[in-house]
Amino acid sequence: MNAGRPIIEVKPISPALGAEIHGVNISKPLDDETVADIRAALLKHLVVFFRDQHLTPEALIAFARRFGELARYPFVKGMDGHPDVVEVIKREDEVHNFGGIWHSDTTYLERPPMGSVLYACQIPPVGGDTLFANMYLAYETLSDGMKTFLDGLKAVNSAAKPDAAVGRIERKAERPTGKDEIKTVSVHPIARTHPETGRRALYVNRGHTVKIDGFSEEESRPILEYLYTHQTRPEFTCRFRWTPGAVAFWDNRAAQHNAINDYQGYRRVMRRVTLAGEKPA
Repeated sequence: MNAGRPIIEVKPISPALGAEIHGVNISKPLDDETVADIRAALLKHLVVFFRDQHLTPEALIAFARRFGELARYPFVKGMDGHPDVVEVIKREDEVHNFGGIWHSDTTYLERPPMGSVLYACQIPPVGGDTLFANMYLAYETLSDGMKTFLDGLKAVNSAAKPDAAVGRIERKAERPTGKDEIKTVSVHPIARTHPETGRRALYVNRGHTVKIDGFSEEESRPILEYLYTHQTRPEFTCRFRWTPGAVAFWDNRAAQHNAINDYQGYRRVMRRVTLAGEKPA
């Protein structure tokens, strides 16, 4: 162990998932042991948080790259000079927010992201918290009969589902990528196996899942509605209250999130970097 290495403290914020990591400045280059400790905390808690960070776009990118290859969001152009960094903004006069529905990021892609790093630049005086939910618990607490029914089934996910699509309209109009022709419908297992932990996680979400593959939307609806309600039970969740300079880093393969839209009349500015993932199996 490096004798000069800072002592990292990991403090869970709920029994279900989520932990704050103290004792590390992620704006500076990190040694391999620290990166390994953060990754271990992420795999255990599914989302980790850092407070009081001061991240330039370059530092945000450098931190994310220690955990994998970067991927770009398909609909909104990144910052000028920093195309891997997307600004997630809600302006004072806007009604809808970005990500204001329970979802896993971009599950309509053939290879959805492994995770995302979100940095708070400007937050409202109160409100604008983000909820997270543990999809391991969502799957593991299903009945044996439901698990047997779901195992082997796949779900169709689409970027066009209205409740999620409405939140990106303003940002897409301001900074279009010109890549509307990309494939934005994909079929993934309803229960996926995490490639690092081997645990099973429920992998449908209200934001993007349209129907069960091979079923009609009408046939799928009651099953999916049950799963959507089940997977966000309060005991599966945590709530993070943002402060200036806070960072959230979540595992998109086993956690969902929901940005609460309760701060009308105030501006909220975040910066996000996305990490590339694999095809769910």
